[in-house]
Amino acid sequence: MGAGVLTRLKHWASTAEVATRPIHPESARALTRRWAELPPQVKTPAQTLGRQAVGCEGTHGVFPKCNLACTPCYHSKDANQVRVDGRHTRESVLDQMRLLRTLRGPRAHAQLIGGEVTLLPAQDHAATLQTMREHGREPMSMSHGDFDYDYLEAVALGPDGRRRFDRLSFAGHFDMMMFGRRGIARPGDELSLNSYRAEFVARFARLRSEHGVRSFLAHNMTVTAANVGQIANVVHDCGRMGFGLFSFQPAAQVGDERRWREADTTVTSEQVWAEIERGVGVRLPYRALQHGDERCNRTTYGFYVGPVYHPILNDTKAADLKVRDAFQQHVAGITFGATPWPITAMKLARVVARHPSLPFAFAGWTARTVASAGPLNLLRHGVRPVTFVMHSFMDASVVKPAWEAMQRGETLTDPEMMEAQERLAACSYSMAHPETGELVPACVQHSVLDPLANIELRKQLPLTVL
Repeated sequence: MGAGVLTRLKHWASTAEVATRPIHPESARALTRRWAELPPQVKTPAQTLGRQAVGCEGTHGVFPKCNLACTPCYHSKDANQVRVDGRHTRESVLDQMRLLRTLRGPRAHAQLIGGEVTLLPAQDHAATLQTMREHGREPMSMSHGDFDYDYLEAVALGPDGRRRFDRLSFAGHFDMMMFGRRGIARPGDELSLNSYRAEFVARFARLRSEHGVRSFLAHNMTVTAANVGQIANVVHDCGRMGFGLFSFQPAAQVGDERRWREADTTVTSEQVWAEIERGVGVRLPYRALQHGDERCNRTTYGFYVGPVYHPILNDTKAADLKVRDAFQQHVAGITFGATPWPITAMKLARVVARHPSLPFAFAGWTARTVASAGPLNLLRHGVRPVTFVMHSFMDASVVKPAWEAMQRGETLTDPEMMEAQERLAACSYSMAHPETGELVPACVQHSVLDPLANIELRKQLPLTVL
C-alpha cells in the first residue's frame, strides 16, 4: 500500500471519527462556554442551555418596516421610516451569521426577524435563508401571515421552477390587536381570525402538494387584558390546524410608546399559562425542561392523539425525570434535525456503546407513553407533535438600567433590577453585533438598541430614494 493511499485512509478515518462523534467538537466547545456563562440559579438538571443547545438567535436591523399597525407594537417609532432593501438585508444577515457561527458553533435555530419579512422581494428572502443555512442555522421566517401563495412559491422555488428548499419554517403572528390585515382591518375578537389562520396553513399544505416542499409552522400571539380570556378558544380551535408550535407573549412595554395603553400589561404569566392549559384540556408541565430563566420562558413538548394532548415528560413523575436526566447527560447536544440519518445512527451507536443501559431507560419511557395514549388510539389517529411556549419579555424601563449596570460590571440590589439582570444573564434568545463582536439579549436589542439603530437606518435607507 502506497504512502499516499495510507495518508488518504488516515484522513478519511479521522474525518469519519469526528463526523460520527455524538457532539461535534465545535458544538461541544460552544455548549461548554454557554453553560459557563449562565448564572447559578438556572444551572438545574432541567436546563437545556449549555446541554442541548446554545439558545435561539435572531436578526436585527435588517428590515424594520411593517405594513400592519399593532397595538401594542414592539418596533421603535422610526421603524416604518426605513426602506426595505434586499441588498442591505442580505449583507447584514451575512455579517450577523458569520459572528453567530464563530461564537455559537455550527448549529442553532435562528429567526429571520425584523419588521415584516414578506416585504422583502422573494428572491432576497430566499437568498437570505440560504445564507443562514450555509452558516449552520435553521432559519424561521417571522411574518404576520398576510401574504399570497405566489409570494411563498417564489421563495420556495428557483427561477427554473425547481424547489430550492426541501423544508421551510415560518411563524405566523395572529392576534386581534393587529390592524390592517387584508379582509379584516380591525378584528373584533380572536375567533374572527381563525379563517385567516387556516388560510395561512393551507398555503403551505398547497406548497407541499404541488412542489414537495415540507414546512414547520409556528403560531405567535401577543396577549393583553383584551384577549387573555380568548386564548383557550384559540388553542382549542387551532390546535389541530397544522401548527407545530404555539407561542404566547404577555405584552411588555417595549417599542413605540404611542401604541401603548395602561391595560396592555395587566396580564400575568400565570394567567396566560392557565388559559393555554384550559384550551389544551390537560395540565402542561413546564419544569421538566427549561430554556434559560423560568420567568422568561415556559415550554411543554408533547403530541396530540386525536383530540387528546399528551406531554412527553411529566415534571412530577420521578420516572420521567430520570429519563430526562439520562437524555441531558448522554444524548443532549446531538443535532438530529440537520444530520443525515446514517450519521445520526452512528452517533447514537457510539453513545449506547458507552452507556448500554440507555436503551432500557428510553424503552421504559416509550412503554409508559404508549400505554398512556392508548395503542388503539395511536393506530387510529397517529401522532401530531405540538409544542406550547410562553415568552415573557421585560419592560424597557427595567431592561435599560439593568443592562447599563451590567455593562459597567455592577450587580444591582434592588429586587426588580436584580431580577432583570438575572434574566438577562440567562437569556435564551440572542442577537449578533458584528461591529462589536458581541451577542446581546433580545430584550436589550428591542428596548435599548433598536431605537438608536432605526434612527441611523432611517438616514441610510430613507423611504424615498433620490
